[in-house]
Amino acid sequence: MKPTQYGGVFEAANTEAKIKEIEDETGRPDFWNNPENAEKVFQKLNSLKDSYYPWKEIINEIDELAELIELYASEDDETLRLELEGQITSLENHFRPLKVKTLLDGNFDKNNLYLSIHAGAGGNEASDWAQMLMRMYSRWTERHGFKCEVLDMEENEGGIKSVTMKISGDYAFGYLKGEAGVHRLVRISPFDSQKRRHTSFASVYASAEVDDDIEIDIKPEDYRLDTYRAGGAGGQHVNKTDSAVRITHYATGIVVQCQNERSQFMNKDVAFKMLRAKLYEYYQKEKEKEKEANAIAKMDIAWGSQIRSYVFQPYTLVKDHRTNCSTGNILSVMDGEIDDFIESYLHFQKEN
Repeated sequence: MKPTQYGGVFEAANTEAKIKEIEDETGRPDFWNNPENAEKVFQKLNSLKDSYYPWKEIINEIDELAELIELYASEDDETLRLELEGQITSLENHFRPLKVKTLLDGNFDKNNLYLSIHAGAGGNEASDWAQMLMRMYSRWTERHGFKCEVLDMEENEGGIKSVTMKISGDYAFGYLKGEAGVHRLVRISPFDSQKRRHTSFASVYASAEVDDDIEIDIKPEDYRLDTYRAGGAGGQHVNKTDSAVRITHYATGIVVQCQNERSQFMNKDVAFKMLRAKLYEYYQKEKEKEKEANAIAKMDIAWGSQIRSYVFQPYTLVKDHRTNCSTGNILSVMDGEIDDFIESYLHFQKEN
């Protein structure tokens, strides 16, 4: 039996032996003497298990189903036929997410993600649209059991001008990297007293969290660090001290900021992680002379550059202009059901 993953074949016996070897390592009395290394070992162990055992279970289900089909092939029983069809459908549902994972073979696909949303021109209408997108991605993370943290948010009367979120979970970057680009909204504006149709834009940027063992040289003379008082509508976004942190990288013009954590020290640590991620992205693009490396390049937040359109009136439609994936159930999409779009983009990326 050989469970298969894109880019290689895991031989069952060898993989199970490797899993047992690592499990034995975690049982050593001195294993937790180095917590940082212990965490990496557990990550490796979980990665092996996740890439092997689900495929083993799928293969066992296929074998059992094949035996049942062979056993009852000559039976003319409608109830039995419906039962077998139900089992086949169940098998397909188990197989689909595993198949999608085989498309996540990029260097940083397995990493956590920094996702930023910026409202385009258009005042309250655009700010409301940016907030709607923020909710859409937050709902998606909840559905998949991922962790979503708001690191920085600039609010205004209509919604949000910009927000940066950290989404943590296995393959977070791999799943959501295709969301980067311009998103277009068409609807009857709730801010227009004459109930006219408006078009709004918001941009989404995606950067993978860079591992600590990847060298990104940031010297003190390369950046300016500013502190300021966190602000917002209330709650955790308001602070009476200058705990929020903004870092400006001189050579690239990259600016990151964080105000979510309780102390200036913690905000500074998160901000530097964000800066390292963005610098890695920047240097990769420079090195490879490509528009896109480990995050999608920035686009103008305007007509003609959108990757996806969301139409509320005069009909309901969400359409991805790269893959032609579409649905009329716009409410479910805005509630975080975007897996079809994610899957179609991953196939599109693999084919191009």
